[in-house]
Amino acid sequence: MSSPQEFQAAQAEPFMANVRVQQPLIHCLTNQVVQNFTANILLAIGASPAMVIAAEEVQSFVTISDGLLINIGTVTQQSAHSMVLAAQQAMQAQVPWVLDPVAVSPALSFRTHLAHELLNLRPQVIRANAAEVLMLAGEQSRAKGPDSQDPTESALGAANKLAQQYQTIVAVTGETDYITDGATVYAVSGGDHALTRVTGTGCSLSAMVAALIAGAEDKLLATATACYMMKKAGEGAEKNAGLGTFAVSLLDQLSLMGSTGSKGV
Repeated sequence: MSSPQEFQAAQAEPFMANVRVQQPLIHCLTNQVVQNFTANILLAIGASPAMVIAAEEVQSFVTISDGLLINIGTVTQQSAHSMVLAAQQAMQAQVPWVLDPVAVSPALSFRTHLAHELLNLRPQVIRANAAEVLMLAGEQSRAKGPDSQDPTESALGAANKLAQQYQTIVAVTGETDYITDGATVYAVSGGDHALTRVTGTGCSLSAMVAALIAGAEDKLLATATACYMMKKAGEGAEKNAGLGTFAVSLLDQLSLMGSTGSKGV
């Protein structure tokens, strides 16, 4: 594993432009709390969202999608079945997909068992906080519900371990994001604390990753681009008027990135 490289704005530009040109259809099996926000985030960056969750439809819809997100935040027995079917179809149809293992922990064995089952279905990217990454790697972690109490630096070794074990990319996000394929590591710094105070920014970031890797040859850089975009949008969003305005302004900032005539970042 190499030392982390600081991700640069110039590296993001082709991926931001590509998602607006390609307008990928992203199939989201995500938690109920964030569905609307996630859909708007995807629209803001130029992708097309869909939230098809019925077990009778997910396999067919995965086949026509450009990317898939599976987020286990409000998982039930029924939705877990749909998630496994969707991941199986994505693996078979070679549709890139992202796993967001929300709140995996020893106390929540149902979702943790599901997350490990999904890991064996070859996600192209795992996007998680430090506590979730540590838990998936079988190491000790500290979490408060879906929120990590561990710094991202503490999970970098576990992220590399997971990336190598499952031949995937791991994006461990927090104050500094680290994105690794087990060999190369990018660090994305910046952002704003307000991003942690609006519901759905992390979950929506996972959907952004799915959109950015769709059609991208370099999925490691594409994943880092998604992290970079969210941090830069958080920095630029209006904070003085309160968190409600911040959430809307975050969408505004993302909608301007990579668009024709914009400054990109």
